[in-house]
Amino acid sequence: MKENIKGFTSNQLKMVAIIAMTIDHATSVLWPGYHYEWWIILLHLIGRLTAPTMWFFVVEGYYHTKNLKKYITRLFVFSVPAHFAYNFCFGIPFIPCKTTIFNQTSVMWALAWGVVALCVDDSKKLKGWQKLILTILICIVTFPADWSSIAVLCIIGIKRFRGNLNRQMIEVMVYVFFYSVVYVLNVDPVFGVLQMGVVIVYPFIKLYNGKRGDAKFMKWFFYLYYCAHLALLGLLRLYLHGNIAVIVGG
Repeated sequence: MKENIKGFTSNQLKMVAIIAMTIDHATSVLWPGYHYEWWIILLHLIGRLTAPTMWFFVVEGYYHTKNLKKYITRLFVFSVPAHFAYNFCFGIPFIPCKTTIFNQTSVMWALAWGVVALCVDDSKKLKGWQKLILTILICIVTFPADWSSIAVLCIIGIKRFRGNLNRQMIEVMVYVFFYSVVYVLNVDPVFGVLQMGVVIVYPFIKLYNGKRGDAKFMKWFFYLYYCAHLALLGLLRLYLHGNIAVIVGG
């Protein structure tokens, strides 16, 4: 008999994140721009579950992977097709920064560099000032990505307080607050405040039981699904609206 373990496995939480991500992205494609209807805002709020879940499990992957180099390589390799799928989905030019500096590539780019930042943070060979400079450079490189360099800073914060969820959430909320302020000032005030909705991830992560789950295919499923759903939504965008941008960055 299988042991009855309470709470969510990492696979189950990743599936929740995938569903939330799909709802959020589909909403952006179906209703381009920034709509203030309560139900559209609610759909985007559900999507705030995804990013912090991804940040959390990138850190968990950093500690649990058997081969860190392969883990980092996998993230960078998938960031390439993810770039084209993300930009195609939302109508953003494939060549970065042709229109603006925001949302120029997918969050996969920031996740990959986030793991590199963890390696820098843990390095015994680097001095404090060297770590600071390298972290700043990583933030610059990831600034144009979805969730910008905030993703990297949140990943570092989650790692430094691993095992203390309350402290991890404080770190995340502080960094996301700055992201929210930039969003309010440069994109849209309502959707800027909406970014603070990442706090809704707390009860889900609180129920994480530390187990991976039986479905080993989930290791690859997220990467493949991420690119596939973006490509399909990109086709839907072309069918519904033509070749127009549906989020800032297009």
